Amino acid sequence: MNNLREIFNIGGAFEAVINWLTENMDGVFDAISLVIRTVLSGLNALLTFPHPLVMIAIFGALAWWMAKRWVGIFTIIGFLLIYIMGLWSATMDTLGLVITAVIISMAIGIPLGIWASKNDMVERVTRPILDFMQTLPAFVYLIPAVLFFRLGPVPGIVATLIFSLPPAVRLTNLGIRQVPTEIKEACRSFGATSSQMLFKAELPVALPTIMAGVNQTIMLALSMVVISGMIGAGGLGNEVLKGITQLKIDLGFESGISIVILAIFLDRVTQALGESTQKKQGPPSK
Repeated sequence: MNNLREIFNIGGAFEAVINWLTENMDGVFDAISLVIRTVLSGLNALLTFPHPLVMIAIFGALAWWMAKRWVGIFTIIGFLLIYIMGLWSATMDTLGLVITAVIISMAIGIPLGIWASKNDMVERVTRPILDFMQTLPAFVYLIPAVLFFRLGPVPGIVATLIFSLPPAVRLTNLGIRQVPTEIKEACRSFGATSSQMLFKAELPVALPTIMAGVNQTIMLALSMVVISGMIGAGGLGNEVLKGITQLKIDLGFESGISIVILAIFLDRVTQALGESTQKKQGPPSK
């Protein structure tokens, strides 16, 4: 058994790859870290500059406009509760981490999903990789992220975007592949180029499915951002970790409530955005 383990030393091979990347790719990781820090600092400044009551009004108006009236009322009451509990700053830090991770995930996932929808070989290659990414325990992503980027928000965002990437790729691929053939044939009959067909026909029709991928990406990112509190990512994840390690039941419960409120707000708003795009598209073609 020991001989077989030495031959098939998967963990050792993974460690060797990580060590090689750490020793030879420092410049690349520093550049990635700089980009992520720049985006995150800009978002944090945008979210924390106005007074919390002003931001609560903005969030409530956005939820009221995008979703139903009760969602707007819930948003106002929920965020007021977060403010009263003294967790506003941590919540905005968490929201900044989520938005940063989702922006990068969609910037990578949507083009990759488009490529997979146009090339069967790419889809066959990416499918097992995405399966692996979705089934690998979330805590495992923290190990290489810390080795590459040390402690702080940057490794938390990197681990989060990797964990939340698969839905963006899968649902973009699915949405474009499900575009009715009648629409594609009509585009070809009018002499549309491949890029015109993609941007003026396929992507608009696939937009509701892509928005479903955005919704799933946001939910996965929020769950992973909380776990990333273990490596100093900040936000509500740190508060939950304090509640666990210091046995502060009140802090842990209040942090959990804040996460639930933020999750419901993000979920309802993105769902409403996806439904509105679907209504604009009209009923599906038969």
